[in-house]
Amino acid sequence: MSRELILLVDDEPNILQLARMYLEREGYRVEAVEDGAAALEAVARLKPALMVLDIMLPEVDGLEVCRRLRAEDNPVLILMLTARDDDVDKIVGLELGADDYLTKPFNPRELVARVRALLRRFERAAVPPADQIHLGDLMIDPAGREVRVNGEPVELRTQEFELLLTLARHKGMVLTREKLLQLAWGYDFAGQTRTVDVHIGQLRKKLAASAVRIETVTGVGYKLVH
Repeated sequence: MSRELILLVDDEPNILQLARMYLEREGYRVEAVEDGAAALEAVARLKPALMVLDIMLPEVDGLEVCRRLRAEDNPVLILMLTARDDDVDKIVGLELGADDYLTKPFNPRELVARVRALLRRFERAAVPPADQIHLGDLMIDPAGREVRVNGEPVELRTQEFELLLTLARHKGMVLTREKLLQLAWGYDFAGQTRTVDVHIGQLRKKLAASAVRIETVTGVGYKLVH
């Protein structure tokens, strides 16, 4: 069974209790705190693999906790909890650096699925990488986890890279949001899909100088074309 440490950060005891129960049932070790200042201290002291972080917190809110950790280049995976779906863009946007989100109220089985999928990134990183992919002016190097457009480096966050790599490996094929969640995120639970749209938006901005583009196929999904 998995023994990664998960840090829960929420000021609602019932949510902490429910999340702890489901995560511990899956074999994870769990610690919990109830405010942002305690979260920052716990990350430094415990070095968790992943943090489930609520936005609305006393002392220091979740957005500020996320900002501070990413400013320090702290690699902890961050799954944000929000009560409003319109917070999603800023939660998983590059300027903040969260890895994913869930909107309250959430299904605890989906929480477990998200945690499991995010942690699988470490397993994927251990797999021998494939050869470089060249599409027009775009180069993707799975080994170095680098992307270049016309020879110039493009800085991508972990999940943006996984999403682009997935689209590139299926060049010209239309992939549904659910399929992208399965392939790029590793989800085995059909839940919220808006995170795909937000990451696609971020990728489009970063690849604006490239002739390669991500097309939306209305009502179906996305495909990479050049």
